[in-house]
Amino acid sequence: MQLSPHSIRLATACLVLALPAAALFFGGPVLFFMLALFSGLTLWEFYSLFWPGKRRFQTKIIGQLLSFGLLVALAQQNTTWSVLALLVAFWIGNLAFLSEFSKNGEQASYLDGLVFFAGLMYVPLALHFFLSMNPMECILVLAAVIFSDTAAFYAGTLWGKAKIWPQVSPKKSWVGSFGGLIACTAVTTGLGALCGNAPWWAYIYLGIFLNLAAQFGDFFESAIKRKLGIKDSGDILPGHGGLMDRLDSLLLALPAYAIALAIFPELILRPGFTQLLSGASLP
Repeated sequence: MQLSPHSIRLATACLVLALPAAALFFGGPVLFFMLALFSGLTLWEFYSLFWPGKRRFQTKIIGQLLSFGLLVALAQQNTTWSVLALLVAFWIGNLAFLSEFSKNGEQASYLDGLVFFAGLMYVPLALHFFLSMNPMECILVLAAVIFSDTAAFYAGTLWGKAKIWPQVSPKKSWVGSFGGLIACTAVTTGLGALCGNAPWWAYIYLGIFLNLAAQFGDFFESAIKRKLGIKDSGDILPGHGGLMDRLDSLLLALPAYAIALAIFPELILRPGFTQLLSGASLP
């Protein structure tokens, strides 16, 4: 029996969701290495958008090593090594440009160095926020992004006609955008009412903020792919494309949540029923 594209999409989504759910349940090193795996694969896809195939293969490997080292340093809350990892990445790009410039100054480009550094800022630095969040916070951000993306997809598919930003993403509509916004705020408000320390209405504003971040994260990746003439970031997820295609919203929603919490710390959620989940120890 051959599955329809929609069935394949749903089956893949369930499998992908099972992995972070298991990581949250076991916590500690399992959560860290699952995060490092997702970060590494997504970073590889990001670099491969600009350097397809075997182009700059060694540079992509070095990026993987620095990504893992950066996550280790951030997990240990070691500011010195975290900053050093980013500075090393920055200067690897600079020295690569210097080497190319010495060989052919007219054709040398600084862009590759910026891409190398940007990948580490875009993926592992954003994902590391999971390491300092309690399980309920992880669920909040993940659910906000998942419900936002899902509601936007179905609302846009069923009723979307007027396009919101066709120059960047031709398929996204105003109806889909508002559908995602409603779903996201419903999730954050519901979880806030159950486990929040702030008034329930504060989580409406949080939902709006997270949804806007998620949508702009999606638009950003769409713009990169359209600029490079690429449909999907990869093919690792049947029916979905690449990991970056699924994490693009999360990569901006996570820093947005961290900003919201830094400004209004009372928004933090109590672990609540997730106290059964371990996640306190990090490698």
